[in-house]
Amino acid sequence: MPLLGGVRPPIAALLCALLAVAVFTALGLGTVHEQDVPQALRDAERQIAEDAADTVGTSINARATAVRRAAASDAPAGSSTPVALLRSLLPAGHPAGGGALLDPRTGRPLAVSGETVPLTGVDVPALVRPGTANIAPRMAFSGRGDPRLLLFARVAVPAPGAKQEENHDQAGDLRGDQGAEERELLLVVSERVAAPAVYGDGRTGQLADRNGKVLATAGTALAPRTDHRALPAAAANAANAGLPTGDVSGSVLGDGHKGLRRVMGWASVAAADGKDDTSGLGLTVLTARDVPPAKEGADPTWFALVAAGALVVITVLVTLVLWGRMQRPLLRLHLSAARLARGAGETPSDRAELARPVPVVAFGELGRAGRALESIRRQLLGETGPEPVRPVRRRPGVRALVLVCALVIAAWGVPLLFLLNRVPAAKAVPAAAVADQQARTEAAADRVRRSLGRSCTDLAAAASALSGAPRERAAKVLRREQADHPTFRSLYVLDRTGAVVLRVGKQPLRTLAHAPTGDGITQVNTSGPIPAIAAYAQIPTARKARNGKGAVPAVVVAEIGVNALNSLVERQGLGRVWLTDERHRVLAASVGFQAFQPLPHRGLTRLAARAETAPGSAGSPASAVLHAGTAPGEGLSVAAAAPLAQKGPVAGLGWRVVSAEPAAALKLAVYQLQARTMLAGLLALSVGVACLSWLHIVVVRPLRAVTGCAERLAGGDRRTVLYPVHHDECGSVTRSLELLRQALVERDRGGGRAYVASVPAPSFQSGGTPQQ
Repeated sequence: MPLLGGVRPPIAALLCALLAVAVFTALGLGTVHEQDVPQALRDAERQIAEDAADTVGTSINARATAVRRAAASDAPAGSSTPVALLRSLLPAGHPAGGGALLDPRTGRPLAVSGETVPLTGVDVPALVRPGTANIAPRMAFSGRGDPRLLLFARVAVPAPGAKQEENHDQAGDLRGDQGAEERELLLVVSERVAAPAVYGDGRTGQLADRNGKVLATAGTALAPRTDHRALPAAAANAANAGLPTGDVSGSVLGDGHKGLRRVMGWASVAAADGKDDTSGLGLTVLTARDVPPAKEGADPTWFALVAAGALVVITVLVTLVLWGRMQRPLLRLHLSAARLARGAGETPSDRAELARPVPVVAFGELGRAGRALESIRRQLLGETGPEPVRPVRRRPGVRALVLVCALVIAAWGVPLLFLLNRVPAAKAVPAAAVADQQARTEAAADRVRRSLGRSCTDLAAAASALSGAPRERAAKVLRREQADHPTFRSLYVLDRTGAVVLRVGKQPLRTLAHAPTGDGITQVNTSGPIPAIAAYAQIPTARKARNGKGAVPAVVVAEIGVNALNSLVERQGLGRVWLTDERHRVLAASVGFQAFQPLPHRGLTRLAARAETAPGSAGSPASAVLHAGTAPGEGLSVAAAAPLAQKGPVAGLGWRVVSAEPAAALKLAVYQLQARTMLAGLLALSVGVACLSWLHIVVVRPLRAVTGCAERLAGGDRRTVLYPVHHDECGSVTRSLELLRQALVERDRGGGRAYVASVPAPSFQSGGTPQQ
């Protein structure tokens, strides 16, 4: 019967696995080389371009939504003429530009305001064709070649029932045909294209159209490079071509010039799903920065070759030791036991097998089992009787041999896992990577500030609409406001006493104790399971309300959901991000957090304190490389903090955005080398433990049991029946010992050797249980 398993598979697996680890060590560590500009800086520039593109896209979407909301609102009294209607529809605070009210059937302007709206090439009747709910914005150029963003919205105007006189100028009023209930006009708002907001010293940002023409520029003016003139067009083509696949950003490394390398990032403004107002504009944001080349570190090729060679030597030595001290003696023991079992028969050829002595090794359990078999052979020949079992002294055996092999492998793997190729803290992260972390943190703070600022602006517009409105109309305004702002979890109106008189949405976490004055953002609570943050705006008609203590205005309050703030601070590649209050307690975070908990460690708290700013001042963002752990080099992270607002409704709150990215997550050669070194050590330890444990289970433990059975049988124990469990070398030896036991029993009964060849061997049931 062929042997299944046994001593050879685990040793062969150990040999192959360790050689594979050696190959990985040579190739994985030897191919890590520091680039002129680390990949971490190129990735950071791409992510900065993505942040700027996200800001541009959010701004365009917000402006388009504001224009549509203004067009959908009820026309105020006195706006029966196109000019008055246009004046009432232009959104408050829109950038310098112009507006026009057009007849959608002919494209003829009925009223204009501000600068001339560039409508050359715009097919107005095609824009308002039936079936199009919202008209997407378009890019155009003024007569002087300046880029303009055109925003469109339908305006429904009620028309009187009187028939229009033939000699009446159509531009004079808004009266339509006899019997018509409503007339649709087209509102067009022209706005100047804003440059993308970029942060960081020495960085420039550009906004390019689908043809690669630069529309606006912000930041530091970099020296022009001949090799980069075609980059805007190439980036725009790549961004527009990558929209279907989601590949809408990237980075480019320029040539060296005066000891500096230019890193450029690009990102499409359009959303990946193509469902927002920016999808048809074809805008692309480009950012660029000149950085010094990285210092060349030590070449890891020699280390990789030495480490891999050492592992090959260890693998060969361990394999030879296991083969010479375990595999080969065990196979010889298996053959000797089978030969003795055959020699217990009656035929002369069988008895001749007993004439040859059993080879005995002088090591551990295999030597003891060999000496026991030799004693049994002599007993079968009648040369001696049972030999008493001697007490076993504690001497090294096969178990100690396996342990020594494990220690030798660990001597190679443990230093790689814990000691070698460690990154010095002072040289781990380049200064440019720290500056990029600060720039992205400033962008995150600006994103939160813009969102909260828009909430205040829109809430102020809603407060104006609530002025003098009946309850049903006021509830409709609040419901529309909540539908337009998913960040609002609850909206309610407070009267002069601070009582809630109208509410839509969820139950407020905590209402304001008193009706505040003016407009702004406030933090309602300082403890509890959920932070309560609210925007408020004074209702204009309430300003005249007075009591004995003076004017107490009624206000509309919008409670801002924490999940919305969490999504604002979450950005890929920025690590963990927290929004903290003036006492450095967490209000929102990109990861799970407990409300009002402190920052994870003191280093971040001290960094946030450095970014403190007085209300209305410019602020002072800060960044540093921090140790989050207790040991040097442990838990190294690149951290930054930025004040939330320089001005506006949230400037007086003292909020800050704090971020921390693990340095090991950056694509730096030193960390890649460290990670691969640790992986090589871990693989070697895992492989060694797994294969040697396998060897211990299938060979060492059964061999120790077989040795004890052989010694007891040689010592005269004829009553214990031996059952083979496995179909391997140890199982074969056990089966042979059982045959020898039966032969010795028959010999003791008959006074000589008995014929045992006809004695059937134990058969096996399922699970390895013998059946007599």
